[in-house]
Amino acid sequence: MKKRSKKYLDALSKVEKGKSYTKEEAVKLVKETSITKFDGSVECAIRLNLDTKKADQQLRGAMVLPNGTGKDVRVLVIAKGAQAEAAKEAGADFVGDNDLLAKIEKGFFDFDVLIATPDMMPALGKLGKILGPKGLMPNPKTGTVTMDTAKAVHDAKAGRVEYRTDSYGNIHAAIGKVSFDDNALIENLNAFVAQIIKVKPSTVKGDYVKNITLSATMGPSVKISLNSFDI
Repeated sequence: MKKRSKKYLDALSKVEKGKSYTKEEAVKLVKETSITKFDGSVECAIRLNLDTKKADQQLRGAMVLPNGTGKDVRVLVIAKGAQAEAAKEAGADFVGDNDLLAKIEKGFFDFDVLIATPDMMPALGKLGKILGPKGLMPNPKTGTVTMDTAKAVHDAKAGRVEYRTDSYGNIHAAIGKVSFDDNALIENLNAFVAQIIKVKPSTVKGDYVKNITLSATMGPSVKISLNSFDI
């Protein structure tokens, strides 16, 4: 069993075992139990009643949080012509086509989001074994394969988060930083939960959302009462 630090145990002692908190209480408690010296992320984890063996119950998508994520996102765009120019004007950090693909193949990964136009996907597909494990492969479902590179760059910079169910039906995403004020975190939390409810598969039977928790980077999880949301 992993040995916990004294800091973590002190933080854990502030969370009442088995209790479900209101979202307002949860946000305050998560900020209070953040144990990192740096400005940690606030993560939301949602356990869903999904059978991920069924293709239609494997959720994947993206959304832009109302108050952003607090992260400085580096965006790389693979495109040519007008879409490449649009990406540059929108503030992309790196824009190119075959030149950037060659750099990535040689180990260049100084970016957080990769956006591509559909015509560049066959060339990008050859780098799937490199990009896939790092979670960087563009996908139409997350808006990263698009003919509107300017919007995709803007969304990525503005605080877009991607979500995807794991094999157990769990979804999680960073919804901000510990330094955010309570209202900003609550607005982001509400938006994220609303998005997951919105994409509920029609084939789900019974209760869709099983539980929702919040935690700071390396901090303990705080369970939120489902009554805090319109579920």
